[in-house]
Amino acid sequence: MIISLKDLAVEIGGELKGDPESTIESCATLDAASKDQLSFIYNPKYTDSLKATKAGVVILSSSFVDDCPVNALVVSNPYLSYAKAAELIYRKSKKVGSIHASAVIGQESHIAKDCLIGANVVIAENVSLQSGCTIGAGCVINNDVVIGKNVHLVANVTIGEGTSIGDNVTIHPGAVIGSDGFGYAPLANQGGWFKIPQLGHVVIGNDVEIGANTTVDCGALENTIIGNGVKIDNQVMIAHNVVIGDNTAIAGCTGIAGSTTIGKNCTLAGGVGLVGHISIADGVHITGMTMVTHSIKEAGAYSSGTAFQSNKDWLKNAVRFKQLDKLTKKINKLLKSQKDS
Repeated sequence: MIISLKDLAVEIGGELKGDPESTIESCATLDAASKDQLSFIYNPKYTDSLKATKAGVVILSSSFVDDCPVNALVVSNPYLSYAKAAELIYRKSKKVGSIHASAVIGQESHIAKDCLIGANVVIAENVSLQSGCTIGAGCVINNDVVIGKNVHLVANVTIGEGTSIGDNVTIHPGAVIGSDGFGYAPLANQGGWFKIPQLGHVVIGNDVEIGANTTVDCGALENTIIGNGVKIDNQVMIAHNVVIGDNTAIAGCTGIAGSTTIGKNCTLAGGVGLVGHISIADGVHITGMTMVTHSIKEAGAYSSGTAFQSNKDWLKNAVRFKQLDKLTKKINKLLKSQKDS
């Protein structure tokens, strides 16, 4: 989409410093951008790139204006404003609804007329798709699934039986929503396991995005619940009966064990692990590779593990970690003897 800087300033609520009739049609980095492209800066680390940029316009905060040699759009939050500008420039026009000839549609399923159903899609019985949905090639939607408005299953997504998905949801390729939870009862005195029926479903709210190859298990008895506005990265594992509060964001390779409740407005960085049957308060931020073994009752940032260091130093410290208990006992004994004396 080609747009003038005058119109772009109105759309994102920025103050334009430069030629209002100039136009841009795409986005690029500060180093690579040309006169018909938009770029942005929010980190002072890239000030030298800003000074040399040939972009048509740069979205920035007022602190960068003096270093900008080209048109500028001054905003309070450059990162967010860039996202809005990019969404506007690359917005795709809506295609007329259609169902590919190779798609299989079950009985008693209702599909709104403007939905797009791609090649080799399988939609089982008693499925409901509301207006504006796009179901990409190879997706499988099982029985009794309810999908809201403007939902996009990109490709090869599997939706388990009884799943409910709200409006404006995007699910990326390879994701599996509503597979069986990991539930087994040990067979006493004989070894082995007896599978526990997984009878719940998955309920996904509005404005959710779920990354590629992420799995969300159905509940064992009650439902697994993903709240409104939740953003989940690629390759995340969410077990049965997990509840995730509104507007929480979860980065890649995180694993959440069963029956864990996560509050609203939380962030879980990459590789975080949460044991089951714990609860996390609203506004908790967990840093990368942290292992959470008990409930967190207060908002704030939490970490575990040791910081990155050279292997030589790590090996020495690893030996000392094993000695901490002995050292603690010696110190306590020493303190006690000093107190008694």
